[in-house]
Parts: sequence; structure tokens; C-alpha cells
Amino acid sequence: MDKSHYIRTTCRLCGDSNINTVLMLAPTPPGDHYVKVDGLKDKQEDYPLYLIQCANCGNVELPVVVNPEILYGKYIYETSISLGLVEHYRTYADEIVAFAQPRPGSLVIDVGSNDGTLLRAFQAKGFRVLGVDPAKDIAAKATNSGVFTIPSFLTGGLALDITKEHGHASLVTANNVMANIDDLDDFVTSIRNLLEPNGLFVFESGYLADLVKHTIIDNIYHEHLSYFSVRPLISFFQRNGLELIHVIHNPSKGGSIRGIVQLEGGGRPVLDSVGRLVGSENESGLGRPEVYRELSEKVKREKQGLLDLVRSLRGEGKRIAGYGASVGVTTLIHFLEISDLIDCIFDDNPIRDGLFTPGHHIPVFSSDKVYEKLPDYIVNFAWRYTDPILQRHKKYVANGGKFIVPLPEIRVI
Repeated sequence: MDKSHYIRTTCRLCGDSNINTVLMLAPTPPGDHYVKVDGLKDKQEDYPLYLIQCANCGNVELPVVVNPEILYGKYIYETSISLGLVEHYRTYADEIVAFAQPRPGSLVIDVGSNDGTLLRAFQAKGFRVLGVDPAKDIAAKATNSGVFTIPSFLTGGLALDITKEHGHASLVTANNVMANIDDLDDFVTSIRNLLEPNGLFVFESGYLADLVKHTIIDNIYHEHLSYFSVRPLISFFQRNGLELIHVIHNPSKGGSIRGIVQLEGGGRPVLDSVGRLVGSENESGLGRPEVYRELSEKVKREKQGLLDLVRSLRGEGKRIAGYGASVGVTTLIHFLEISDLIDCIFDDNPIRDGLFTPGHHIPVFSSDKVYEKLPDYIVNFAWRYTDPILQRHKKYVANGGKFIVPLPEIRVI
């Protein structure tokens, strides 16, 4: 892609052009482009942020496609930093091996492998492992830690090179990756070519039903191009010579699905879990436009309620900070229009310390600076992790500090 972004006019899953806008958010820079001091004078481009739904297959997606080199060239998120994900991936590896029963010593490939957290779990079980990740610095770090990682996007050519050098894979995994890909036909063709005849493709992705039910608008950002539900995925995989045989709904990252896919004509039956989730989606009305109108009105109400509360507190002379400097926090801060009311943001990731938020340039500090700055209130942008954050900062609360939780309903703790 030569330009910074383009607007897609067809559905990513079925190619239909009958698409409708269902949720408008505020334009933002790339959500993970936190800025160093020497970059504060450089202008950051804002890109539109809104969701559309395909009237044909029902897929919900972001039509704004930002150049991947812009999004991922400076990518710094590391899996091992995210609360709960290391243990989640250990359990993941246990469950997939129990389900798939791959040959001992066979090849496991993780696409979007990041720092190698998942592959280390497979490696510990005696499997050969290979990572593929376009974030060059993180890929190098993974390789140096013992998980060989190719610093690239997965393409058809790379898939061919991998099979020539390493053979076919018994398992290919892609977690929180499929939703980030614009050309999904090319991606799953590459996956299909990586698999041995009885191999399985396993993916995890955010689940549209949870986003709608729990108002998880901070999962909407330019890296996330698709917001999957099961029904559109069934026909998509069929069209590409694959078959969705099992889907597990799990709570990771605010609600997600794990799909297990075999080659078309594979020996495993389609399990009842697939039909059950399709039935649940039909009952909840994910295909109906009014569901998204209700979501839009709800987030507007929560936004106004938070602004009224924070402005009132500022009027009383209270000092207010934020907590959480993830990619999704960029979406929240821009949508909530709260940047001029927040003095600083605290974050647990040491990589963020000393940086400034994308666009608004709010300073970010390590979370241990809470006790140095001692704000009266902290708006917890990492609201899905409220319980562990409260546990970590019991001393702050005991000394009179309060957390404001903005979603799914405003709470002061």
C-alpha cells in the first residue's frame, strides 16, 4: 500500500458491496503510537474510526484500512505484559494439545507470535515451534529468547518458504491476529498451505456479541479490522476450502472466541458448539441494525455522564489522572473528549513510562508513580482489569484515593 490508508467498500468476508455504517467513533492516530519527548513536535495523522456491517453475510468491520507499515512498524505491545495472558496461553496449549493430539515433536506455527509466549508453552511440551510476526524488534527479542521468529507478515510466498525449510505444521495458531488482516482470503490460503493433511488451524479473536453486550468500544481501533461472529465465519471458511468444526466462547480480553478449523473434508466432525453459538447470535439480534443504534446511544450517554462527573470534580479543584495506556485507551480518550481534564496517565507496562499518548500527548508514568503524584481520582481506562488494579493499589484507595470506572456503567470506587 503506497498511501497512508484507504476506505474499503466491500465486505472482507464475502466481498459484497451492500454495507451500512452502524457505529461512529472519533478519528484517532494509530492507537499504539505513543510518543517520545523528541517526537512531540511531529504531527500525527488522524484516521476515521467507524464500523460497518455487511447486509449479505452480517460481518461487522472497520472499512478504514491504515497502511500496515504505519501501524506495526513501531509496534511495542508484548503479550507477556498483559494481565492474565501468560497463564491463559499455558492453559491454551494444554487444551489444544488435548483436543488435537498432534504428533510428538511435530511443528507448531504461531502467526502474530509477538514475544513467543504461546510458543514457549508448546516448546515446553516437546514440539518444534516457529513464530511469524511483523514487529521486527519484538520478533528479534523472541528469537534471542529461544523462539525462532520470522520478522514478516504471513504471505503465500512465505508459507511456501516455510514448508520447504521446516515442513508442514500439525498446528497453526493465530491469536488476536485474524481480525487485524485486510486480505483474509490470502491469509487463510496461506494457512491452508501450511497445514499437513490432518492439521488444525486455531484462532482466537474478539467476539462481536461480547463487544455489543458489554460496551467494549476500547476494542475498536485501526489494528482491529473485523469484529467476528460465528455465522459469517462458517461460510467464509467453506469458500476457502476450510471447515469450522469447533468454537469455544471464553472470557479472555473482555470476551473472545476460539475457533478450530480443519481442511475441507478433514476427518473430524463439526461439533454442536458451532450451531449453539449461531443460535445465540440469532437470538441476540446481531444482524439487526437497531442493536447497533442502541449501542451507539448507550456509549453517548456514558460519555456525557463521565464528562459531567469529571468536569464537576475539576471544578472542585480535584486532581485527576488516568490508568491504562494501551492501544484501546487511545480510542476511549478521543471518543470521550476527556484529554484536557486528565493530568497524566499511569500504566503497568514499563515500556510506556516517559511516553505521551497519541494525538493529545498526555504524559504517561509507571504505575508506581501513583504514590508520588497522588491524584484525588483516577479514571480507569483499563476498566476490564478493574479488580486486579484495585488489588494492586489497595494502599492508594485506603489513603482516600478513588477510581472512576467509565464502562460499561460509570462507577466511583
